[in-house]
Order: sequence, then C-alpha cells, then structure tokens
Amino acid sequence: MAGIYIHIPFCKQKCHYCNFFSVASLAGKLNILSAVADELNARRDYLKGEEIETIYFGGGTPSLLSGNEINAMLKCISTDFKVASDAEITLEANPDDLTPQKLVELGKTNINRLSIGIQSFYDEDLAYLNRAHDARQATAAVKNAHAAGFSNITLDLIYGIPTLSDERWVSNVLNAISLGAQHISAYSLTMESRTPLEYFIRKGKAKPLDEEQSIRHFEILTELMQENEFIHYEISNFCLEGWYARHNTNYWNGRKYLGVGPSAHSYDGNTRQWNASGITSYLQAVRKGSGPDGAEILTTAQHYNEYVMTSLRTMWGCSLDEISKRYGEEYAQYIRTLSASCLHDEKLVLEDGILRISGTGLLMADAIASDLFVTESL
Repeated sequence: MAGIYIHIPFCKQKCHYCNFFSVASLAGKLNILSAVADELNARRDYLKGEEIETIYFGGGTPSLLSGNEINAMLKCISTDFKVASDAEITLEANPDDLTPQKLVELGKTNINRLSIGIQSFYDEDLAYLNRAHDARQATAAVKNAHAAGFSNITLDLIYGIPTLSDERWVSNVLNAISLGAQHISAYSLTMESRTPLEYFIRKGKAKPLDEEQSIRHFEILTELMQENEFIHYEISNFCLEGWYARHNTNYWNGRKYLGVGPSAHSYDGNTRQWNASGITSYLQAVRKGSGPDGAEILTTAQHYNEYVMTSLRTMWGCSLDEISKRYGEEYAQYIRTLSASCLHDEKLVLEDGILRISGTGLLMADAIASDLFVTESL
C-alpha cells in the first residue's frame, strides 16, 4: 500500500506563522494543475504498481479548487495508478471556503475526509495568526460539513497563541469535540524563521510566544482528550476509536508515497526526492521532463534515525525487534544502551520489546529521539 500527496500552493492570504510553500494568489492555477497532471503521468511507475491506499490534497489551500478540478485530478490518479476501493481521500480546507454550496460541490467528488483548519474559535486569536476566516465561519464550516454528509472530519487547532488564555483554550478543545469531530490535530504555535510572525515579534509589533503557556496548553489538551475518550496516538494527533488519519499514519510507519506539485516530497522506501519550490521553476521542470529538483539515497543510519524519530512520536512505539530485523542487531543493541538513562529517568518505558515515550517525556519527545540517533552507519 502507498499514498499520493498533491501540493496545492494557492492561498487567499498568507498566515503569519506559516513557512510552507504557498502563494497568496490564484494566478497561474490552471498551469499548475496541468503540470501536476503531467507529473502524475510521468511518475506513474514511481510506486512500482503498489495500490494507492490514501490520497491527500494539501497546501496551501486545496479547498480553493472547484469540484470539477478535484475530479479531474482524481481521474488522472485513477488512470495512472491502481486506487483501493476504500482509499482515504483527504482535502485540507479553510472554514471560509466551506459554504453549503461548496460542500454540495465537494460531495460530488470522491473526497471522503475533510481536514478543516479551524486553529481557534476566537476572533482575537485568528487576527493574531492572520487567518482568512472568523470565529463564526469556523463553527459554521463544521456544521455545514456534517449537514452535507461528510462523516470523517478532522479539525486543526493551534495552542500557545499569546492572545489565547487557558480558559479559551479549554473552550476551543471542548468546542471541537462538541461539534462532532472524529479527529483533532493540535499544534503548538512556533516562530519559524523568515515568516511575518518572526518579523512582527522581533520588531515588537506582536506579542511574543510563551513556552510555559504552550506547556500548560498541551497538558490541558491531553487531559481533556483522555476525559472525552480520544486516543492520543501521535504527539499532535487524537482520534476516536477507529478514526486514525491513515495518510499521516503511513508517513509515520515509513510507507511509500509520491508527492506531486511544487515543493512536494516523495519516498520510495530507499530514496527521498523533492520538487522545486518556486512556481516558475516547478513548471519549467515538468515541461522539460527533468524530474524532481533533488534526491538522496538514505543510508542505513538515516533509515534508523527516521524510524526512531517517527515511531517514538506514536503510541505504537519503537520496536527493538523491528530495528534488529531492518538494520541489524548492532542497531538494536545501540538503542538499548543509549535508552538506559531515559528509562532510568522514566522519560521512556520499555514493555515487551517496545520503547515508548512516557507521559512525562512527551514534551521532550524530539530531544529524546535525537539522543538515540547515530551519526554514521554502525
């Protein structure tokens, strides 16, 4: 099983915190969609005929596409790839796009999962982030989606926003649950380099971020999720039983995927490839048939490091037996040795040969994983 990711780089406006490749314009949309279709065809053998289990429209703002444009893209995929009959097909969407009319349009496509970028149900927070929607639209979008018959809905929230009080954060989480979301993704606001947020904070034009606030919000989040029977299956992701995000879970499990569109990445099990980020450079590359902008063949050490990083972020954990099978017993012995101090400090737990991040270690997950990395093949 494999997945396909389609990067749609267009937005109505740029969020202040975002460092993903996107452009605040629809100019050239038809050229990009045509190039994506050509790229899908040119790379139809990349996944070696594996059945496509998930398709994900990300961005950018894919909900700016019309139903006809989405159908045309899905037809390209079904022509060049074998798509599973029960494939998860996700569309990232902004609340302001999900009008009743637009949802009727989307209902005529094979989209069966919506990932709605709520971020907050409070206008003050949305203004700080420079989101294109308001709080009223956030609530209406979810209700409209349910009314249109969409039954697989994930809501994105952001915590650690300087304007977001602890009480409002509790309200945001409970609102998301009460609106009937089966899946909730929640991310700490970070100040990425070369973003408007970094500039505004540096110039004193926006409130700075508070790490202690983010920690409190994360702790509130995990407690509320547990109380409401949401499974904390990845550090930033929670779901009701049976509603895991299949596409992202495949990333964490090291499955193959093809990424098309500007800046998209691909992985075939051994090699990672990436496309040019600029609109012009991407269009030229597709037109010339020159393929991805770059590629690297992963070493055994890199494969090991990626497995440790992704597996420790999930509830399924890092299997020592799996490490031994994939990379050799020396790697399994290496991680046993290096994990000893974290086990002693109870930041990690080891049960039945599976290493997992403990509750007290969750806030340090990336640092714990990096301490278990190797710098070169053993």
